[in-house]
Amino acid sequence: MNATHPTPAGINAESVSRWLTANVAGAVAPFHFDLIAGGHSNLTFSVTDSANHHYVLRRPPLSHALASAHDMGREHRVISALQNTKVPVAPALAMCADVTVNDAPFYVMGFVDGHIVRDPEIASRVLTPTTRLQASHSLVDTMAAIHAVDPVAVGLGELGRHDGYIERQLKRWYGQWNASKTRELGAIDRVHDGLLKHLPIQGPATIVHGDYRLDNCMINDAGDIIAVLDWELCTLGDPLADLGLLMVYWSGPTDEPSGTTFGTTTAEGFLDRAQLAQRYAQISGRDISHLDYYVAFAYWKLACIIEGVYARYISGAMGAHDVSDFEPFKLQVEASAQKAEMLLSRLH
Repeated sequence: MNATHPTPAGINAESVSRWLTANVAGAVAPFHFDLIAGGHSNLTFSVTDSANHHYVLRRPPLSHALASAHDMGREHRVISALQNTKVPVAPALAMCADVTVNDAPFYVMGFVDGHIVRDPEIASRVLTPTTRLQASHSLVDTMAAIHAVDPVAVGLGELGRHDGYIERQLKRWYGQWNASKTRELGAIDRVHDGLLKHLPIQGPATIVHGDYRLDNCMINDAGDIIAVLDWELCTLGDPLADLGLLMVYWSGPTDEPSGTTFGTTTAEGFLDRAQLAQRYAQISGRDISHLDYYVAFAYWKLACIIEGVYARYISGAMGAHDVSDFEPFKLQVEASAQKAEMLLSRLH
């Protein structure tokens, strides 16, 4: 850890290095740490040892966060349980629950070499029209594979309650909304009540990723998903909630923009939303006739989550900024609530 390469915030280099040497088979000190992804979500670090082994370390954000939303033990438990299933995940190597080592729990997984397609430039640069089609198929097929895993058989039967998923989610996120809202927004209340009134009958509980989208997956040059990432919101519940959220995050070449993406999947070759949904129905065998409900729920939940982020930003938790810098978050909350209300009106 020399002066030319300071250790990033969130890593206590000395104690973490000792722990890695003792707990990750084959890891050789000294280690080189780089921040891969930060912000209001979990922090992800690249770790290279002196034998040129490459690892990834995940820890909660440095700022205040929801007690359960950044649960490292839970995330590590899920990827460990999925190691020998058809769901591609990074190798789970070790978990540290001792907060004296790095001020917060963290876990270490093997590095998976691939692309994270976060924006249209990356999608155009690393994928062709043919591999974009394959990426669309692989994204849906992998989600169906997650939902096909028997939670009890892989040791995740106790990950969450099996029944009443949407009802519990409505309670959780409405509580979050009321705890962090920066203003009154009638659409949030109306949609909450409408979703509660029209609760669908839930089938058998499956593993639900909770934030399934293209940029939470690692993809190879052929367009195949090679690792699903970011399992922090994973629980047991209604698989159609994952499909509903994917519909919100995805805008295909001829889709009306959802307002929550940056046009990542608008290039030639990517499927449109309706095609994604149809493929999921075909692969999974599930009835998707109530999909509008789940998309409305996804928009509503997203509005509640973004409001929490917006509230933290304007309270100064993310450092000193002009409040107007965060206006896009506020507008996204309002647009998402409006979309949810519009979709919900179709159900009446």
